[in-house]
Amino acid sequence: MRIKRWVIPPLEKELAAQLSEECEINPFLALLLVTRGIADAESAAEFLLGGDIQDDPYSFADMDIAVERIQRAIDSRELTAVYGDYDVDGVTATVLLYSYLREKGADVIYYIPERECEGYGLNRQSIDYLHQQGVKLIITVDNGISAIDEIDYAAEKGIDVVVTDHHQPPEKLPNALAVVNPKRLDCESQFKEYAGVGVAFKLVCALEGDTDTVIEKYGDLVALGTLGDVMLLKGENRTLVREGLKVLNNNLRPGINALRKLAGIENKYIDSITTVFSLVPRLNAAGRMDTPDLAARLLLTNQDIVAETLASELQECNVKRKEVEDKILEDASRQIQSDPGLLAARVLVIEGQDWHPGVIGIIAAKIADRYGKPCILLSTKDGETKGSGRSIKGFSLYEAVSACSDLLLRFGGHDQAAGITLSPGKVGEFRERINRFAAEKYPVMPVPEIRIDFKIRPSQVDIEKLNLISALEPLGTGNPQPVFGLFGMRLDNIMPIGQGRHLRLSVSRDNVRLSVCRYNATCETFPFECGQIVNLVVTMERNEYRGVVTPSLQLKDIRLADVQQEELILALDTYDKIMRLEDLSSSEAALYKPERPEIERIYRFLRSKRKWVGNLEQLAYLLQQPAISYIRLFVSLEVLRQAGLISMIDRGDLLEVSVLPVKEKADLNKTPIMQHLNSCLLK
Repeated sequence: MRIKRWVIPPLEKELAAQLSEECEINPFLALLLVTRGIADAESAAEFLLGGDIQDDPYSFADMDIAVERIQRAIDSRELTAVYGDYDVDGVTATVLLYSYLREKGADVIYYIPERECEGYGLNRQSIDYLHQQGVKLIITVDNGISAIDEIDYAAEKGIDVVVTDHHQPPEKLPNALAVVNPKRLDCESQFKEYAGVGVAFKLVCALEGDTDTVIEKYGDLVALGTLGDVMLLKGENRTLVREGLKVLNNNLRPGINALRKLAGIENKYIDSITTVFSLVPRLNAAGRMDTPDLAARLLLTNQDIVAETLASELQECNVKRKEVEDKILEDASRQIQSDPGLLAARVLVIEGQDWHPGVIGIIAAKIADRYGKPCILLSTKDGETKGSGRSIKGFSLYEAVSACSDLLLRFGGHDQAAGITLSPGKVGEFRERINRFAAEKYPVMPVPEIRIDFKIRPSQVDIEKLNLISALEPLGTGNPQPVFGLFGMRLDNIMPIGQGRHLRLSVSRDNVRLSVCRYNATCETFPFECGQIVNLVVTMERNEYRGVVTPSLQLKDIRLADVQQEELILALDTYDKIMRLEDLSSSEAALYKPERPEIERIYRFLRSKRKWVGNLEQLAYLLQQPAISYIRLFVSLEVLRQAGLISMIDRGDLLEVSVLPVKEKADLNKTPIMQHLNSCLLK
């Protein structure tokens, strides 16, 4: 089981009141700005009204060289290839640059490698293919900064390469004709956090000698790629996405219109949240499940009929992606449930056969979120094991993977995500090594957090607040969607919706009743009961039906109002230590070891239910007279499981416990967990 730590920063009401008065803005909006570190009138005005696109494209190192070479290719009709990447950032960057060059009369083609058979970035086979086509110039977008050998190989074939990329450069830059990357140490651009499509946009601005025209034509692509690559929404990115969303809502691109229709948002305003959850997954599905060329052609077509056909194919890819994800998640969950020791590890390393490489990163992210631990999913195929990992804030997955580099054939990534390749026979050793690193570097593992902007009263949920929240757009990394706390709410009703796949909760306080949606939950798996007093973490989102807009509350987390957060977090961490059979002092063992009457009382309760679904805090609440500590409660459940008296499935946010038929009396002291605690008591 895991819980997330709720973090509520101190409320700076006086500062917000001052900002409200100086800027003549609503106090609620001023408070939202202050929670984002925006505390003076000048910063608030720039944030709310939007700045200009000020970064001079020629401040980028090598931009003048890149422009001169590309212009020469346009003028002399040299065959040029835009070389992209298969995710939404790479596809939008490809479409942007290809469209512009074609409009300027260039002899241009584009090439996007296939994820499964080619992998990321330039490769010799693709260079050979482009050479055979007669290509004289390759322009990379969203890749190329690490393709040192491949760019040298292209030079041997007589092909010039211009690199445009946004990833961290290696110590030695590739020997390309030009390398345009804001993260170069000698790059003088004021802003450094562009997406790949943002760098391509800057290149086109330099070629065109104008910014306004370029954003009007291609702003929708810049917004899609920047949001899709989860880039920092501060500085110029914020302006680019804000202007790009305006273009996106003008319905100029047939492919986007067709995709909107299939996503059920045809006549609705598209904000950053809608873009990320409705459009980006469908565009990404092409590169994950089929060919990224589907997404590129959809964005390029100017014919409605073609757009509808391609959008339908993308929709099928997205449906297939979900089906494959569900199957892999089920397989991975089965492994976790069959081995409680695996779940107790600091870093979850899970291996499968022939898992689709296009989705294992998504599954790793889901498992990391579910259990609050870094997770690496490995898939073995054709004698090679490839993996994708996702981390939690505060744990550098790249650093952890780097510590095991001698076991790996290839690896790369950053703090929150990593990709690795290793030999199948090394999986067990890799699992042991990365967990040993975690134990040494992170004796206490970080706990995932939910940052709550501030608590609100039920009466504050209205259309006015929704409109004030919309002033913060675009939302995303660096400017997250506001999250609010609704505390001390009475749970009045629990109603299934969406054919039973989701829930609508009715909660009340101070004579105000609110509806809150909980997605992907059923009445059977919801661990709370009507009449209980609960605290909720919610977002306030736009709900539009037949032209009428109302605020909709989406549940992010829920717990009993009197839960002892830090005690529960400590108990869960301690339980993992016990399950890993780590050494404990005799005093610790005495504190954690449950007494037999406690175990019996828990078993009698479970037997009265036959099957019980809930979380640790709920079980503690139901057994509160006399109170049992969280840690003894969890250890007692494991004792009963090891004794064969119950089955227990840990779903992360809840436990599913079933009482098993008993053939003979169980000796609880012979269970491994009790033997470990007893041995520690004797120290």
